[in-house]
Amino acid sequence: MMGLLVFKEQLKAFYGRYSYLINPAKKFLFALAVFILLNQNLGFKEVLKNPVIVGILSLLSAFLPMSVLTCTAAVFMLVHLYSLSMELTLIAGLLVLIVLILYSGFQPGNSVFMLITPVLFFIRIPYIIPFIIGLSGGLSALVPMCVGIFFYHLLVYAKQNAGVLAGSETVDITQKYMQIIKSLISNEMMILMILTFLSAAVVVYLIKSLSFNYSWAVAIAAGMVAELAVMFIGNSRMDVNISVGSMALGISISVILAYIFHFFVFSVDYSRTEFLQYQDDDYYYYVKAVPKMAVAAPDVKVQRINRRKDS
Repeated sequence: MMGLLVFKEQLKAFYGRYSYLINPAKKFLFALAVFILLNQNLGFKEVLKNPVIVGILSLLSAFLPMSVLTCTAAVFMLVHLYSLSMELTLIAGLLVLIVLILYSGFQPGNSVFMLITPVLFFIRIPYIIPFIIGLSGGLSALVPMCVGIFFYHLLVYAKQNAGVLAGSETVDITQKYMQIIKSLISNEMMILMILTFLSAAVVVYLIKSLSFNYSWAVAIAAGMVAELAVMFIGNSRMDVNISVGSMALGISISVILAYIFHFFVFSVDYSRTEFLQYQDDDYYYYVKAVPKMAVAAPDVKVQRINRRKDS
């Protein structure tokens, strides 16, 4: 444990020293992953698949706020969809506009979950999202999380039905809208994922907010149980086909990552807990203070002593 704590402090010191390089590099890699995944799973607009365009957009995103990256990725997706179906583009664009308006006035940073969620779905570890939101994001991040789940299934729907969407010019436009909306809303896998993630995030958030010892670690375990319970119940009640092995592996990896996230961000030392009591004119205050777990990173200096040569 001491070695891990020392490593944690060394990472913090390294980040503090080189954050001016790490932050842009981190945003560049994330933006690059987003644009590449969109091209791989949509790819209807050939010009956007040009590596030069992807590189320029990723490089610009490295020096702009994450909210700008969210807008850029949304426009990137809509251009791809417009090459396939104007109706699908309008439905997706309306949802993007509503979410961005809702979050432009308060907590705009949470809109990034609209991007992170589909990315984690594509790399098969989406179950980590409820743990991150429950531990740190707050319940206001649930809306962009649900929108991210919707967009992932919208991209899957567009990819699987590209031929039908592109070849339906003779169909009445109202009928096309109704068909797309019905197909998306009646997607039971999407509904199950939204229910699973909402349940897990709320469970984690409520339990970690309690004051008993190790509430954060217990919250992660309870979130895992909530995910498994909702997934198994939904699998038996809904018309979905879930690979139990893939689901169990994804949840297991997500739980491990959640505990690593907890250790590096929220670890505390319960052995040094203090209870404080004080009062003012109107209230008595009972405070439980738990210090964060930290150690001083060793400052090792190596001094080289040259051996004296014999004369």
